[in-house]
Amino acid sequence: MKRDIELLYEVGCMRFLQRNWRQFLNADFSNESEHTFRVIWIALILAKHEKAVDEGKIARMALIHDMGESRSGDVHYVSRQYTQRDEGKALEDVLEGTSLSGEMLELWKEYEERKTIEAQIVKDADSLDVDFELREQEVKGETLKKYWQDMRKYVYGHLYTKSAKEMWKEIQTSNPHDWHFHARNRFNEGDWKKLSVK
Repeated sequence: MKRDIELLYEVGCMRFLQRNWRQFLNADFSNESEHTFRVIWIALILAKHEKAVDEGKIARMALIHDMGESRSGDVHYVSRQYTQRDEGKALEDVLEGTSLSGEMLELWKEYEERKTIEAQIVKDADSLDVDFELREQEVKGETLKKYWQDMRKYVYGHLYTKSAKEMWKEIQTSNPHDWHFHARNRFNEGDWKKLSVK
């Protein structure tokens, strides 16, 4: 139990670990916990579209996919050229002596090999989260997405699943505000619906 509690504190520290992409964007960029949270949701949605996959396994794999970065750190496309990390060793040390060690380490290894549909879905979700974030940043006025457009097309070519490729295309022209514009709100269902704009 002692090591399990230590693991949970380390998991909590993921919210303080900033993703390295922040160097190119601004302070309002997701941390590791926020990234992992959306990767899980993206992966679960892709799993529904791909059918016949183990969604529980996908959720667990998405939870562990970047956990090694709590010790090895995150890298981006520039820093990767100068950095040698041992994410596998970091994750072994993170999980050593915990009740989740064997299962989660095996899921991470499977994720890294990308041979199973579950691993491919989680990797697709990991890649797509960057496009969601870039689209959100673009709507806020950040221009980096237009410079990265060709590079992100490269990512599209390396997506594994048909569903991920469809989602990638949709993200490019989506409006991050549509969820609340189209939700039940004061304008379309509430007290402001009755007001006429003059």
